[in-house]
Order: sequence, then C-alpha cells, then structure tokens
Amino acid sequence: MAENELYIGLISGTSVDGVDSVLVNFQQDTPELIASHSHPIGDPLRENILALCVGEDIRLSEFGQTHIELGKIFAEAANAVLNKAGVESNAVTAIGSHGQTVWHEPNAGNPFSLQLADANTIAQRTGITTVADMRGRDISAGGQGAPLAPLLHQHIFASSSENRAIINIGGISNVTCLRQGAKPIAFDAGPGNVLMDFWINKHQQKKYDDGGGWASSGTVHNELLQLCRNEPYFSKALPKSSGRELFNGSWLENKLAQCQGAIQPQDVQATMLQLTVDTIVDALDPHCQSLFICGGGAHNRALMQGLAQARPNCTVASTLTLGVDPDWVEAIAFAWIARETCAGRKIDTSGFTGTSAAVMLGGIYRA
Repeated sequence: MAENELYIGLISGTSVDGVDSVLVNFQQDTPELIASHSHPIGDPLRENILALCVGEDIRLSEFGQTHIELGKIFAEAANAVLNKAGVESNAVTAIGSHGQTVWHEPNAGNPFSLQLADANTIAQRTGITTVADMRGRDISAGGQGAPLAPLLHQHIFASSSENRAIINIGGISNVTCLRQGAKPIAFDAGPGNVLMDFWINKHQQKKYDDGGGWASSGTVHNELLQLCRNEPYFSKALPKSSGRELFNGSWLENKLAQCQGAIQPQDVQATMLQLTVDTIVDALDPHCQSLFICGGGAHNRALMQGLAQARPNCTVASTLTLGVDPDWVEAIAFAWIARETCAGRKIDTSGFTGTSAAVMLGGIYRA
C-alpha cells in the first residue's frame, strides 16, 4: 500500500449528528475504504451549531470557541479512524476537512460559505497536513460553492452503458446527473432529511424518523405540499445550492400557518417526505435509467419506496450496489478533493457550481 495514496475525509453535514471520518486508499479507480468512524457531537455544542444555522445571535467569543471546539472534535474523529485501522498518522498524506457549514450565502453581494472546525487545530492535533475551506475557493471563482460531492460521483460512478443519477440525501438533497456523452450536471434539489428531522424532534424528541416509519403512518396533506412546492428556490435556474439558512423549522412553520385548519403531526411528516421525493424527481434528467442513493436517506425505506414509485422505469438502489457504502460517500469525496489539491490539480466545477474557471479547492495547512 503506497503511503501517498492514504487520505482521511472529515465532514459533519446539515443534520449535525456527528463527524463522519474515513480512511481511504486511492490506489485503484474505485476508492478503497480502509476504515470509517462516526464521532459524536455533544448536545450543547450541537444546539449552538443549529442556532447558528438559522441565524440566531451569538457572541463573537462564543463563535470563536465553537470554531476551535469543532476543530478538536474533527481531530478526534481523524485520530479515531486511524486507531480503528491500526495506521500511523505519518502514513497519511493529508486530511480533507469539510468542516461544519453554519451559513451558506453564495448569492449575496459579497458571496460566502462559512464552515467551522479550525484546520490549524486539526493539523496540530493529528500531525497530518489538512486541506480545508474548499467551498470558499469555488465561490471566489464565481461558483455556488456547492454541491462538491458530485466531483467524486462523476469520477467513480459514471457509466458508459447507462444514464445514472447519484442522489445524496443528507439534510439537503443534491442530484448528480451522469448522462452518457454529456457534461455532468449537479445541484441541490431541496430539503432532504432536514425538515423531517426537525418535525420528529419537535414532536417525539427523536433525531430522525427511523426507516420513515412515522411518515408512513401519515397521509400526504395536499394543500401543505403545494404551499411547499411553491417555494421559489425550486424553479430557480441553475447553478443553485441551498442549506439550513432557507430550509429549516421556521420555513416549515410558516407554511403550516398558511394552511386552513389543523394538520395531524404524522401527516406533516408524510408530506415532508413527499416533498423530498417530488423535488428530487423534478430534478432528474428525463433520460435517467438508474438512481443510486447515498447519505442517510438511503436508510429511509419509505423514502426509497417513494422514489421507486415516482420513477417506476428506473432502478433505485443505494451506492452499495456500485461498491461504495452510502454512509461514507460524502466523506470520501472530501478526502478525494484533498488528494487533488495536494497534487496541485485544478478541478473543473463549472457544471456543478457555475465557476468561471477550474480551481484548486481549499487551503493547505501543513502539519
């Protein structure tokens, strides 16, 4: 095993349920997942992060300390996956750290995407060179800064025999259309799990709807569904990206306030699942033959069934069918980006984020 092909990928997604950490070997065309680890984020810190994600006020001191604390947790996640694999830190070329997005505003007058988890802290506490702030460089080149995981989707999942879509369903869902003979297209379709997670947490104090069981017990409320589908983001031209700064609990509560009469909680959950299905299906290339799902949504049986029913002529399966565990695709993507950046290779994200030129993604923090 060539030591310069070992990389670590770190990410905490919009669900803020923990840090996903992977150790990957990139010697072969398909990345070899050596080890994986999910590192918890404690509730006090998680609540601070979720408050930031919806624009709540926070003291600058608390903001800075959250940044450093997350850096420590990300470093712990990296060290934990090394321990699990029995690999020394000096065998790893670099860490690709996405960090934790707390605000994403690529269409502002001065566009930006803000991720916390101090890269200096990660490099210092692991002894491994760390690549971070990938989205910022993309935005500086005129891009949306998101989605970036489709870079890996294109690299390892494209097929010469069929038209595919790779759908990452985390808090937000993003779709990568891989059509034969055409340039790949990718964008954020809309809410993935974020609204369902919010609603079940509010009513049942659970972090997620296991298997979509609660949603399955309800009935889609058509008035609420239509109000949600009227959101201007869904008809916005490409490139586009989104996050919790738009799709959050307040957004859902606002839609509910516009409905006539009370709606049973389980019916709201069913409607949010249907919204995720509908916005994904609306985003698909009509020529798509197979849908491969990654992220937490791959474990939501009701969501997978909904996609299969909406596109009966398509194969619907998780990326495990293609040899890559759906839980770790996004973390692997940021390990891969770190590899490209450390090698000095510029990446063309124009079909995904709308950049004006290929760029090297992220800054390098030497160990």
